[in-house]
Amino acid sequence: MFHVVWGLWATGFGWIVAANFRGAADRFYVLSQRSVPLGGNGVPRVGVGFFRVLAGVFALVGPVVLAVGVLGLSRGELSGSRFPQPPAVFAVAAGLAAAFGLWTLWRRSGVLRREWNQGSGPRRAAVVVLTLAVLSFPVGLSAGHRVAALASWLIGGFTGLTLLLGDGRGTPRADRPGRGGAAGQ
Repeated sequence: MFHVVWGLWATGFGWIVAANFRGAADRFYVLSQRSVPLGGNGVPRVGVGFFRVLAGVFALVGPVVLAVGVLGLSRGELSGSRFPQPPAVFAVAAGLAAAFGLWTLWRRSGVLRREWNQGSGPRRAAVVVLTLAVLSFPVGLSAGHRVAALASWLIGGFTGLTLLLGDGRGTPRADRPGRGGAAGQ
């Protein structure tokens, strides 16, 4: 099941970013520069080309992993819908990682805060779904529910991809003057 979910996400992410569909690679670059949680020196270490090449690797590997997962499912290699019960330390660590991730995404300069402030109804709904996915993944993982954890990961991943595609005007939303982006700060 993991291979199917990872393969679906990697294929979608890889082709969208590698092809720079609707400026997704440019937007991913801008969002990654703003997502450094504890600050940075402001000097970008890599460019958009690096992200496109890296996404190309995902675009090529994703379908292979997806095929392996589908073959495994067709052979009945899915051993059940539950993970073994993890130790309590793992549950606490997963919760702390989710909390830190949400803080990074929702802080004043965070990606989800900007999307919420600049978005319409559907974009705000996508932000809510992504937030719930970030919360439900470690809960499902800690409770040992494989299907719930992987479903929340897949839903959150595809919701994040829809936000990554921007608003359809070809320019990354966060870079537009007067919209709270880099030029407006």
